[in-house]
Amino acid sequence: MQNERPRQLSTAEERRETVLRTAIGAFAARGYFGTTTTEVAKAAGISQAYVYRLFPSKEALFVAVVDHCFVRVRGSLERGAAEAKGSSSELVLAAMGDAYAKLISDHDLMLLQLHAQAAAVSEPAVREAVRRGYARLVEYVRGASGGDDRQVQEFFATGMLCHLLVSLGVEAVDAPWTRTLAAGITHY
Repeated sequence: MQNERPRQLSTAEERRETVLRTAIGAFAARGYFGTTTTEVAKAAGISQAYVYRLFPSKEALFVAVVDHCFVRVRGSLERGAAEAKGSSSELVLAAMGDAYAKLISDHDLMLLQLHAQAAAVSEPAVREAVRRGYARLVEYVRGASGGDDRQVQEFFATGMLCHLLVSLGVEAVDAPWTRTLAAGITHY
């Protein structure tokens, strides 16, 4: 007889994390309005009923995914700040920006952020999650970098421009407008 180990069941919290990670890809592909909980359940290898046991509604699942993504962004910014080649606000912001540019090379995360911003226009719970996430990030960036309001605003504006550049695939278009928008912006 083979030496078989008993199958270890995952806890609800582990399953919840699996659903969150899976849901990022599902929501990134089709957005909040175009994604069903059935699609998320299928991608996670669980039943739709179990998705609803973990999250009471599609909206609650999407908000949890948005929150999860903001945690990932914060972790990336923290790593960038820790790797900065100096303590000036410019160096810390540059290092955080580079870390963020690497993070959004995972297009699912970037797409999820774009879909969350779009859904925030009409969905109050999503709007509140996005506001809460940005409020935390802005205060973290301000504190970690020591940057003033203008520097922090510019940091976030550059991040939004990175989203645009990556989503449009401007690296494949050699034109005056793409060179203008992409000048000085690092994206991977």
